[in-house]
Amino acid sequence: MSSDIRSDFLVVGSGIAGLSFALKAAELGAVSLVTKRGLQDTATGLAQGGIASVQSSDDTFDLHIRDTLSAGDGLCHPDIVEMVVRDGPRCVAELVQAGVHFSLKAGAYHLGQEGGHSRKRIIHADDFTGQAIEDKLAAQVRSHPRITIFEHHICVDLITHYKLLRRGAVTTNHEESCWGAYVLDTHGGEVKTLLARMSVLATGGAGKVYLYTSNPDVATGDGLAMARRVGATIANMEFVQFHPTCLFHPLAKNFLISEAVRGEGARLIDSRGRAFMDRYHPLKDLACRDVVARAIDNELKKSGDDCVYLDITHRSKEFLQERFPNIYARCLSFGIDMSRDPIPVVPAAHYLCGGILTDSWGRSSINRLHAIGEVACTGLHGANRLASNSLLEAVVFAERAAQVAAERLSADTRPFPDVPSWDPGGATDSDEAVVVTHNWDEIRRAMWNYVGIVRTDKRLSRARTRIETIQNEIAEYYWNFIITSDLVELRNLATVAELIIDCASRRKESRGLHFNLDHPSRDDANWKKDTLI
Repeated sequence: MSSDIRSDFLVVGSGIAGLSFALKAAELGAVSLVTKRGLQDTATGLAQGGIASVQSSDDTFDLHIRDTLSAGDGLCHPDIVEMVVRDGPRCVAELVQAGVHFSLKAGAYHLGQEGGHSRKRIIHADDFTGQAIEDKLAAQVRSHPRITIFEHHICVDLITHYKLLRRGAVTTNHEESCWGAYVLDTHGGEVKTLLARMSVLATGGAGKVYLYTSNPDVATGDGLAMARRVGATIANMEFVQFHPTCLFHPLAKNFLISEAVRGEGARLIDSRGRAFMDRYHPLKDLACRDVVARAIDNELKKSGDDCVYLDITHRSKEFLQERFPNIYARCLSFGIDMSRDPIPVVPAAHYLCGGILTDSWGRSSINRLHAIGEVACTGLHGANRLASNSLLEAVVFAERAAQVAAERLSADTRPFPDVPSWDPGGATDSDEAVVVTHNWDEIRRAMWNYVGIVRTDKRLSRARTRIETIQNEIAEYYWNFIITSDLVELRNLATVAELIIDCASRRKESRGLHFNLDHPSRDDANWKKDTLI
């Protein structure tokens, strides 16, 4: 039997959701926290905008709820929306207590406004809110005596009851349960067995499945793919949010121009300097992201241009440097002075509204397996996420999952199962790494070209054919060669692509982030429901 590492809780992912849960769970028991790069190499650290939360006297919970439901285009779960919105101010207060310094004006929070919001309610730390949160939570995690951090480790597969049963390690009949994961040390090459009474996937999104994305390199959908392989219910993967304004520059990788820039008056213009959003929505540049992304996509298809432009040159350099110090400095490093020059931008894959289906406590359909943050589909976002609701969702569900953790630890008396060590079989070192590189590139290009902002039945069919061929190649390669982090990510990426294509092919309508030219209207009679697989 294996030489395994045992803890009460296994947390996979070190963004705001994973760190928040780990800190709360560590008050109850031992925590193993796995992150595949450094602790702070996360999408949270790149979040610029802020956290949506009712704070001002002219705002109300009902207004925030209404805005969220409107953005979600009929698929939000109203009970989840109300719960998250009402928990918002308390969770923000907890972050402040943890040492996060949000921007103030005249002694109160400086509130920004973003697309889809009817009031100013975005609490932020200048334009690097995510980094401010990540820094404080990561420092607490590093110093906590009950948290063991496994940096540069990537989960290969979850360990579940029936997987053990097939391998002869379990003989009793119980419901499907998760007992931890096999984890690859990406520096040393060893596959470790990490067992836990409760496993929490907080692995973020899957933007790297697309050619152009605002996401960091770690966003390869690992948690989603692992959960799918053990039979967890997945929902609404067709709803991929494309952020309308990613910086378009050959040297700029994945740099987002925050929606808050439009909230401060920036306008989208074409290459001739003409504003165009008034032709697409009454809210113009402050329409929801799906509307703005499709508008830009349509303008680029009509003009043949490579990008559009975001113009905020009517604002002073002093204002821009104070309000957007990070964005201003980064643009300037590429020769763009946003006080004088319109910023070239294009849409890019940004956020996944679907994911592992959970209940209001973050529980998946697999016992002992939770999902929180972007990897989860909680019912908050519906068909389109309202801007800055994601960090809010992460902290709310981290706390709720921790409440379940307390109950599980006090009631759980089952012994850990005997788990075999990782068995590489007859796998050998590969001398054909080009297979991984080629398939990685082909997946991302196929998804961008066929399953992007605008889809058709034929494009989806073509994408399915290509992904199936690639998956067959990956499966053969996976079992013949010793695993690497690149191979694990490629395998996961292909699974996520399959899930997105499957859900998009099933939904025969256009709603929220899913727009199909063959089914351009919303069909409430048949499709006002989640897509479950």
